[in-house]
Amino acid sequence: MSKFADIRIDPAIVKRAARGDAKAHEIIYRAFSSPVYSVCLRFTRVPAQAEDLLQDTFMEVIRSVSGFRGEAPLGMWIRRIAISKALMFLRSAWHSRGQSLDDDWEEMTFESRGMPTCSARQDQAMDLEVALANLPEVSRTVVWLHDVEGFTHKEIADFMGKTESFSKSQLSRAYQRLRPMLDAEIERIDAKAGMQDSVLGSC
Repeated sequence: MSKFADIRIDPAIVKRAARGDAKAHEIIYRAFSSPVYSVCLRFTRVPAQAEDLLQDTFMEVIRSVSGFRGEAPLGMWIRRIAISKALMFLRSAWHSRGQSLDDDWEEMTFESRGMPTCSARQDQAMDLEVALANLPEVSRTVVWLHDVEGFTHKEIADFMGKTESFSKSQLSRAYQRLRPMLDAEIERIDAKAGMQDSVLGSC
């Protein structure tokens, strides 16, 4: 999960922010801007777009903080806003390409073909970013939200304007797609380790 929950803000600062205190707004921005940017970048993979979403997120935070009731930690509330903004951006991008969420599964970029990958559930020494890069945007988004950010299928469905079944099917299909590549990567790593053992044994 993202580091939002580890950031603590004095409740007095939040109350000041709710009253429109610009200094309190700045304190909250400085505390959460880095994790918000990181989340947005994971979804867009374009720094300039992540910067725009960062600003959009904090504009929403400033507009809405007066309604924050503290039922969840401030960081989790801001995290939800950031993810919502990122998904709104992605939905707009998908629609501008005339592409439905359901069709996205078949999309694969040239750059991602043949790259080593892994399921987000596997405890393997492989780069998660590389693994997710092999998936189309929608599937990558569902895997990230479920396996990394810890959202339920219901929450993901609400975010994406789809059903829980859609979220579950995207996750299942993503695992099916990743499994053969994971197995191939494990075999490659085992073979490399075997060669190293052979060399060391001959010394």
